Amino acid sequence: MTRTDHTVVSDTVREAQPAATYDATAKQKSQAKTARIPIKIVPAETLKKPEWIRVKAGSPSTRFYEIKDILRANKLVTVCEEASCPNIGECFGKGTATFMIMGDKCTRRCPFCDVGHGRPDPLDVNEPENLAKTIAALKLKYVVITSVDRDDLRDGGAGHFVECIRKIRELSPSTQIEVLVPDFRGRDDRALEILKAAPPDVMNHNLETAPRLYKEARPGSDYAFSLNLLKKFKALFPHVPTKSGLMVGLGETDEEILQVMQDMRAHGIDMLTIGQYLSPSGHHLPVRRYVHPDTFKMFEAKAYEMGFTHAAVGAMVRSSYHADQQAHGVLNANKV
Repeated sequence: MTRTDHTVVSDTVREAQPAATYDATAKQKSQAKTARIPIKIVPAETLKKPEWIRVKAGSPSTRFYEIKDILRANKLVTVCEEASCPNIGECFGKGTATFMIMGDKCTRRCPFCDVGHGRPDPLDVNEPENLAKTIAALKLKYVVITSVDRDDLRDGGAGHFVECIRKIRELSPSTQIEVLVPDFRGRDDRALEILKAAPPDVMNHNLETAPRLYKEARPGSDYAFSLNLLKKFKALFPHVPTKSGLMVGLGETDEEILQVMQDMRAHGIDMLTIGQYLSPSGHHLPVRRYVHPDTFKMFEAKAYEMGFTHAAVGAMVRSSYHADQQAHGVLNANKV
């Protein structure tokens, strides 16, 4: 029997926030970021984390500080740091990271996310080469490249993704590359045409949550648009695995998660991740429930019943967590 999840009801009032002193060029985090979206977050109570929410801290005996030093030396950004990922200690400790290109200021203000918002800086023309050199120096066999949303760019940043992929393959031809892309809002056809020049080994774009919660959790994004982005990519590159991820704990129901999974399969998505949402601060969307491990096991079983080739499902799972292990069997199967 599935045990009852830790659940709380929390009010989210849609109301315009007062205009404050605003510097569009500054990197806004936490309250400075969420104060300007048309949602006022009023949590009813703060849930205590259950026993199954555990993370590993970085240790001097691992590669944690070595990785941080290498990243700083090459002026590189990771989503691990910018999004306050709870698994950073474990991943950096093992010498892995998810690189975030095109700066550290996102053009959107999703209230679940801890990545900073602001007017982005111009693209760094040296970033593809610096990224490729770092990956070669670390001898990484599998890398994940993601980015902030760049709605200011005519191609949404697709060309920069291609340059990064090309440089990585030039210096590390055996390295497999997964990209976790934004939705290229209004530019998806242009972006996909550009990606033809250097398609990744795995194409990932996260749906994040159920469509009912999009206005609250993903303002500026569209559920059907995100699904169709991956469907269009699969039509162009049928042998490249597609992947998407979900968070639980934002107010969705189990039934809504199962329906999203069905929608993913109907759009040709091969791989799935589901993890527990953890609020970065009191100024972000609150955790409305902690999903019990038994429920995660149910989601995983249902995923394989639906035909996903791989499903990484669990409280601490994130889209890029152990991404090499997630993709290993799928990529090997495609070589046969």
